[in-house]
Amino acid sequence: MKRIFILFFLAIAAFSLGAQVSLGSVKDGYYFAQDDAFPSDGWKNQAVLKVSGGKIIEATWNGVSNAAYAKDKMTQAAAGQYGMIKASKIKAEWDAQAKSTAAYLVSTQDVNFSKYGKDGKTDAISGASMSVSAFFTLVRKAIAGQPVAKGPYKDGWYYYEQPDFDKSGWKETVLVTVVNGSVVDLVWNGVSNKAGSKSKIIESATGKYKMGAKNGEWYEQSARLCEAIVAAGDPAKIVVKKDGKADAVSGVSIYANAVGLALEALKAAK
Repeated sequence: MKRIFILFFLAIAAFSLGAQVSLGSVKDGYYFAQDDAFPSDGWKNQAVLKVSGGKIIEATWNGVSNAAYAKDKMTQAAAGQYGMIKASKIKAEWDAQAKSTAAYLVSTQDVNFSKYGKDGKTDAISGASMSVSAFFTLVRKAIAGQPVAKGPYKDGWYYYEQPDFDKSGWKETVLVTVVNGSVVDLVWNGVSNKAGSKSKIIESATGKYKMGAKNGEWYEQSARLCEAIVAAGDPAKIVVKKDGKADAVSGVSIYANAVGLALEALKAAK
């Protein structure tokens, strides 16, 4: 009975520390993982890894936002538009700290890194005073999955917005994440010319857009179309009819503008 109790205790302890993973059985290729949803600050973390010969040879920590004006987090921070440097005790912006964290992973190959406190912060990584736990959680999630299939585009984050506001006062935007040439994430959003308005995703999700369609509000239908594009790996594979709709995508009756916007964004990825 005592032995059973000890084994049970050890199992609970292991679970509380998070599942341990090994690089030994990971196939060569590119791996991707991201947060399941946008958190309260609007930034969804992403991790991109390149594995070769049982080792991580490249790693990137980035993020995408549900705010319409936002490019990827690395780009925003590098342009001085994120603002972490003011609050950072080491006076380093988010992009610099993210790069230091990713470099630490490549240097140590420690995918099970857990030397951080409840706040997610660590003293073990030089050049990173911000919380790093989310990145390592995504690293483990990424390599526990399958490598990303090869696609036709150059890797990176690609942003595009319509040049003008439409009659209803909205200018739509897309931010496309490409890994190993395939589209692995797409944020379709919009910005309003009305003072005080938030992004189209947020306005819709909080009930202020009020489309009232049978297939759900705009943010719900737009998410389904984005998921279909990601599943295809390429917006060019989504058929849009002359009326601007993609009837083949279940649960989407709104105009499929994300397809054309994504293709415009990906012109820079060819």
